[in-house]
Amino acid sequence: MNIISPGDDRDYIPIADHGLIGNLRTAALVSLDGSIESYCVPHFDSPSVFARILDKDKGGHFSITPTIPFTSKQNYLPSSNVLQTKFMNDEGVISITDFLPRPRQSTSSLDTHKPLLPWLVRRVECVRGKVPLLMQCAPAFNYARSSHVTTLVEDASIPFGPKQLKAVFDSDSLSLDLRYVVESEEEHTQFKPEPDIELVDLSEKGHKGLGVQSAFTLSEGQIVTFILRTPPTEVIRAPVSGQDQALSAVEMDAKARSQAEHSLETRKGAAELVAERDASMVHAPRGRALDDPFLTKELIHSLLHNTNHYWYDWIRKSTYTGSWKESVHRSALALKLLIFEPTGAVVASPTFSLPEYIGGVRNWDYRASWIRDSSFTLYALIRLGFTEEANAYLEFIFERIRDKNPDGSLQIMYTIHGGKEFEEVELNHLDGHKGSRPVRIGNGAIDHVQLDIYGELMDCIYLGQKFGRPLSYDDWVLVREVVDYVVEHYKDTDLSIWEVRDTQRNFTYSKIMLWVAMDRGLRLADKRSLPCPNRYKWLAARDELYEEIMHKAWNKEGKFFGQSYEETGVVDAAVLIMPLVFFMQASDPRFVSTLKQILKSPAKGGLTSNNLVYRYDTKKTADGVGGDEGTFCLCTLWCIEALTRAGQSDRTLIPKAVSMFEDFLLYLNHVGLCTEEISDAGVGLGNAVQGFTHVTLISAAYNLSRTIHKNV
Repeated sequence: MNIISPGDDRDYIPIADHGLIGNLRTAALVSLDGSIESYCVPHFDSPSVFARILDKDKGGHFSITPTIPFTSKQNYLPSSNVLQTKFMNDEGVISITDFLPRPRQSTSSLDTHKPLLPWLVRRVECVRGKVPLLMQCAPAFNYARSSHVTTLVEDASIPFGPKQLKAVFDSDSLSLDLRYVVESEEEHTQFKPEPDIELVDLSEKGHKGLGVQSAFTLSEGQIVTFILRTPPTEVIRAPVSGQDQALSAVEMDAKARSQAEHSLETRKGAAELVAERDASMVHAPRGRALDDPFLTKELIHSLLHNTNHYWYDWIRKSTYTGSWKESVHRSALALKLLIFEPTGAVVASPTFSLPEYIGGVRNWDYRASWIRDSSFTLYALIRLGFTEEANAYLEFIFERIRDKNPDGSLQIMYTIHGGKEFEEVELNHLDGHKGSRPVRIGNGAIDHVQLDIYGELMDCIYLGQKFGRPLSYDDWVLVREVVDYVVEHYKDTDLSIWEVRDTQRNFTYSKIMLWVAMDRGLRLADKRSLPCPNRYKWLAARDELYEEIMHKAWNKEGKFFGQSYEETGVVDAAVLIMPLVFFMQASDPRFVSTLKQILKSPAKGGLTSNNLVYRYDTKKTADGVGGDEGTFCLCTLWCIEALTRAGQSDRTLIPKAVSMFEDFLLYLNHVGLCTEEISDAGVGLGNAVQGFTHVTLISAAYNLSRTIHKNV
């Protein structure tokens, strides 16, 4: 166990050494040493306020750490996305509980609606002994590009007790405030923690505004909760009348505080009064804003309880009963964190520009929703029984189809709000994770021609109508237009799934998925008896493309399918998709031969190293990016599923699939989360948490478990 020695020269924390919390609007990475390393406000794709993971000095952070050497552990509460980090030392133990609040789902129309509070809550509790701590909150607004003003003002949201200060951070486009609540398990004790907040100047490290810090000591049973939020700008008030309506927000707070202090004879009486009320809607007079309740320990307890139960209530709806249930459910909870609730979109990753190779240039922004992910995401949600999320995502997809480009095409990705613009910009003022430059926001691939997306899109629609909501006639007309577009363009070249940035080619993966697009259109028409004026045209194009792939993508000498018609000598793990989308039976000799080639080591012309699979050999084909990368988690899981499907005919392959899957689970991080890639040394690389990886983990586990039990 590594001992962490706190100090001003803190280095980067490895990408995998983080947990993720979120509220279906945005998410935050929390490091093993108690620092918020990545946090964008108010949405996934908003500018960051904390990005320490990309620049350890000026990226911005919110850290809570012992000032003495310590070891740490981190875990999620059971069946929850509430994160707990423990600091341990001979002198004592500290537990930090981090979460972004979620109200419990209403069980009836009579339930009182509670607003989603845009808060980041950090509850610090001393479990044993006595530990000195340092809290430091240093936001760096707009990707550390904007300056801000920091002020300490009286906190009018504390209804009783001694007056205390809060910090207010104001930038041109966003304001945040930091408040705190103290409590003790022994209510009558006169000794309470005193986390007095003071200003701190970090300009020497490149910060463009003051931060705040607090040095304090906690003894057993003492708790301090810090709350960072976006203060309400639009007032949502309970009904008021008379002179209360004429009071300004400041006057209301002052009056509320006065009434709370003077109408209660003792602190005990105040606590009893608050406890009798709904803890998340504490008003001391009527008229307090619903999204700006008084800050009390009862409120914090209620928020934690409701948030924890929100996640627990959600995951228990899962219908999964197979093997590796714990990993599958953790992947499902991770996937839920990536859903942008207002539109139903699923963000590919809540982080941006984390390197695929330390010191390399493959650093991309994945805070958007890729059409490519659609069928795989829908399949995972459906297989676990989460039809509500599946239907919401399908509706997001159909909204994009209704807003096709003038030429009938679709974007390869959309913003989580449904937008078509996601301009790629390099942030040269940020150092990048461990010096991995450039740091990019936005993604220039948004206007790429990647024809494979139509296959994933049509497979998504096919799965949706098969297991979820039936397809309406108007939607079917839209679907026909998509297939007609595919028939007109299936001979075109593109940049395909790996989003190469040089020449368009006839990529095998794209050709397979274009076949899928036409195949699913025909299946929909046949199975649902839907009118299909161009049925025979679709059928002819589908069959012609199949024959073309078998002739032009097949490497006769090597006995494998190549990356493209132009480069059949290049092995590409993307062709593992063939049996997964029913293009070809996994038992077909051509596919089995291709699978065996991929399973060879790179030195022998394959892509597999230590049971992990590379996308392709970057030294054997140009992709216009340059640099190295690690093994690709998605490809490893596709390989496992391909082995599983081939194992239905050749059972000798099943042990290999199980071995690879068990090995892969070893590379999940300490809380069961996946990165995009894994280095030769077993270190997590790329953006974290990666939705595509968790989706394919669910799919691989589902099919492998089903195959094992079927063969018992």
